[in-house]
Amino acid sequence: MTNSGGSRSSWQGIILGHKGKGQRKRLPFLLQSIMIPINVSTLMLSPAFAADVPGERGLFHCFHAVRLAALVLLLGWQTAYARPDMAPLGSNIADRGSAYYHFTQKQFDSLDGKRHYKVWTGVPNKSAPPGGFPVLYMLDGNAAMDKLSEAFLHKLFAANPPVLVAIGYQTDLPFDLDSRAYDYTPAGTETEQLRGRAGGGSTAFRQLLEARIAPAVEKGIAINPAQRGLWGHSYGGLFVLESWLSSSFFTATFSAVPSLARNDFRLLKAMEALSPQQAAGKHLYLMEGDGDRRTQDENSESGVLPRVRSTLKKLNQHGVSATYRVFPGLTHGAMFTASLQAALRQISQAEK
Repeated sequence: MTNSGGSRSSWQGIILGHKGKGQRKRLPFLLQSIMIPINVSTLMLSPAFAADVPGERGLFHCFHAVRLAALVLLLGWQTAYARPDMAPLGSNIADRGSAYYHFTQKQFDSLDGKRHYKVWTGVPNKSAPPGGFPVLYMLDGNAAMDKLSEAFLHKLFAANPPVLVAIGYQTDLPFDLDSRAYDYTPAGTETEQLRGRAGGGSTAFRQLLEARIAPAVEKGIAINPAQRGLWGHSYGGLFVLESWLSSSFFTATFSAVPSLARNDFRLLKAMEALSPQQAAGKHLYLMEGDGDRRTQDENSESGVLPRVRSTLKKLNQHGVSATYRVFPGLTHGAMFTASLQAALRQISQAEK
């Protein structure tokens, strides 16, 4: 039997674990081909296919071999898709220098001494406006700094440039996966929801951010507290959303692709119960991309995004300041840069 993905022997090698010649080269094609709709039942029930499988006694074994192989390949494809690029970072705009901003760096430790932070602060090379500079705090600071270019800073500088505060970790990697999983997720987040990592440390991290990091980085800088923003993506988006619900320290909160289905929609339920008084003086920007409405995106669960849109519409009707924005065609990963730039343009008043 032959198929569009290769010869009969290639299927045997994959299904039965044979290390046939050329197997490694066929895998990428098979990982792509598995997403193409096929009549699997026809394949599994084909007597010719069953007879071609060496060492098997019949259709029963073939059936389960195909099912197992398909499951393994599909899970492997989705896991690889969901992983961020973890290649070590090179120099960023702070290292290279900018004509529009000057940068400094500070280091902090968590109260329990288990997580270690690197915080970049970028101040515009111009006089502060009468009320002080706006400021945007950016989570996943290592990756965020990597996304800032001189050309983009020039655009911010031409408007009302914000002070930039990138809160990263003491690593050369774009993300500290264990630390961010703990810092950015609410109490009650189970380890199985975080690929085995510990979570639930958002309250402690928020206290560190508001009581230690912010006062230290803002010292000596003319900051307008009425224009203090916070941006985060994915787990960071969860942290931003929870901050909007529980704290008044940040007046503009930019939550990008938060995983709202976690913990039985706890944060979404809290949004639905929010009163105008609790949200007074704050604005929520919730940003989603619609480019990967498949199972690897947790917000793809049926009914999640319509429920989010409905919730924000009701909040608006009750006087709560909240904006829902969809970025057409952008995937979960692509939303990192797009939402970061949108938040920076918004807080600099370069985007209305």
